[in-house]
Amino acid sequence: MTESQVLVEKDGNREDTQEGKYLTFHMGDEDYGIEIRYVIEIIGIQRITEVPDMPPYIKGVINLRGKVIPVMDVRARFNLPPRDYDERTCIVVVQLNETSVGLVVDKVNEVADIPPENIEPPPRSTAGGSSQYIQGMGKMGDRVKILLNVAKLLYDSDLEEIEL
Repeated sequence: MTESQVLVEKDGNREDTQEGKYLTFHMGDEDYGIEIRYVIEIIGIQRITEVPDMPPYIKGVINLRGKVIPVMDVRARFNLPPRDYDERTCIVVVQLNETSVGLVVDKVNEVADIPPENIEPPPRSTAGGSSQYIQGMGKMGDRVKILLNVAKLLYDSDLEEIEL
């Protein structure tokens, strides 16, 4: 077996171990999840530098080890009522393609296994709104986690202007 075949197998196994795993977090009265493969790290809330002329849900930018990262308040993105940040508030740093964005959430819960057979399609909505960001509904026992589509959450016409 060549070295490149070993690397492919290792990468393939790494990808397989992330399948069906979601970082779950709490916002408002609901639990949400995002695929773990997008999550780079979770950090405590820190000073966010405001940037003028941004959409209201873009709170500004942070300096994360020398890299400037835009920060989105997911509550504001979903039109949930604002809430003061506290010691449980976290920034979940996600990466899609070459773009890193910090997502402010109320509280991180856990990494949960939600197999594909436990995921239902999202409810249909004619109004658009925050339902456009939903990838599916993950069933965990008697609870339901709202699984978010990271690509739709991060990319739309409003966010094209924040490419840093």
